[in-house]
Amino acid sequence: MNEYIPVSGVVACHICPRRYYFERSEEHPESPRYTVCKQVSTHLGELLEADQIWQEVLCVLPDATAEARELLDECVAACRETAWQRPVQADLAVESDILGIRGRIDKVFEDGTFAVARSSTAPKAGVYGTDRLRVACYVACLKETLGRPVGGGYVEYVASGVCRYVEPQPRDRRELIKAIRAAKRVVAGDIPPRPLRAPCDGCPHLERCTAGPRRLSDLF
Repeated sequence: MNEYIPVSGVVACHICPRRYYFERSEEHPESPRYTVCKQVSTHLGELLEADQIWQEVLCVLPDATAEARELLDECVAACRETAWQRPVQADLAVESDILGIRGRIDKVFEDGTFAVARSSTAPKAGVYGTDRLRVACYVACLKETLGRPVGGGYVEYVASGVCRYVEPQPRDRRELIKAIRAAKRVVAGDIPPRPLRAPCDGCPHLERCTAGPRRLSDLF
């Protein structure tokens, strides 16, 4: 049976297949920022009680700092300015047998749309390219899971109190296919070449990436 690629892996390969190669076997602890935003997201559409949400954050992340509490208060204040839908289901595991990908959708709404919660601040307009790709992945997965067409989904920029709808376009689906193919090559053991415009600034793997790894054919 072929290995399913996680949606996070597809997004990582869209950014840089080389980085996905280095990070695929590593454990990635959840960031405190994501923990806070994710927990606030679970209460959107109802009365936001900061102290209650903070107790939940401490349950998930017992060593959460004062900075995390400050972020939580900022998120709550921002989100109170927006009207939010309440989901009919949360944390729904979905997959696409056709594409060979799987993931977990944060929220599914009664009309068949869905939302993914993000910890980044919202761009001035629209959503980030990586979030367009996430939505495209989940549209494909949810369509197979529910057995009916799914037009698009929302991206919740919790820290900004902003929710934006995305309907994937052909260019998004082309990027999706390209990223999945790259991810599958990595899973198969291929060492991807560095992209011509690789986002190397701030990458923790820059040193070993530029020094290697090398293909066996390069040694002969």
